[in-house]
Formats: sequence, structure tokens, C-alpha cells
Amino acid sequence: MLLVIAYSRGARGSLRNVTRAHEECVVRTFGRVALFAATEFGAFQALRLREKHGTEIQIEWTEPFNEFDRLRADVRDAVRVYESREEPATPYEKFAAGRDLPDPETMRGREL
Repeated sequence: MLLVIAYSRGARGSLRNVTRAHEECVVRTFGRVALFAATEFGAFQALRLREKHGTEIQIEWTEPFNEFDRLRADVRDAVRVYESREEPATPYEKFAAGRDLPDPETMRGREL
């Protein structure tokens, strides 16, 4: 997919117009951000916006996040355990202390 980000008022207006006029190439919109289908027509629409607005439009190539491919099993398990905790206001650092769960500092330093 193509992630299109509009940084100015004019660019946001153009993005909104393109997403309304060409719904078939739009996966999802988020105000000043839209996901376009990874098709030539989706790329055409994204590049039209950048051609018109220059650096006020940013285009990024994205791919869906597959946690089974990118993330260690112990981190996925920690997510399940943490989200089923009895006290929902407990921060992860405090919850993980003394348990066999991944250390938050270690996780912050590891790339996916």
C-alpha cells in the first residue's frame, strides 16, 4: 500500500478531493493521511498530489505488519498476559517486574 501524508491545508484539501473522487484506489483515510491501493492507478493518484504540492505531500511504501514473522513469540505472549491483567492501570514496566516477561528496556532497543 501507499501511505500518503498531506502537510498543508491545500495539500489536505487535494488529498480529500482525490480520495472522494477515486474511492476505488483508496484503502482507508485518516484525515490528513490516506492509504492507497498498491496499483498503478493508486500510485498515479499519489504522485499527482506530490506533483501538485511538492514536499507538502509525503508518499511511503507500506506493507501489512505480520507479528508472526517480525516479532518474537515471547513478546506476543507478553502482550496476551499483559492485556488480561486484573488491574488495567498497571504500566507494563511494573507488571513485568519479577515475571518471566520481556524487559521493556530490552524491547525498546531491539529492531523488528
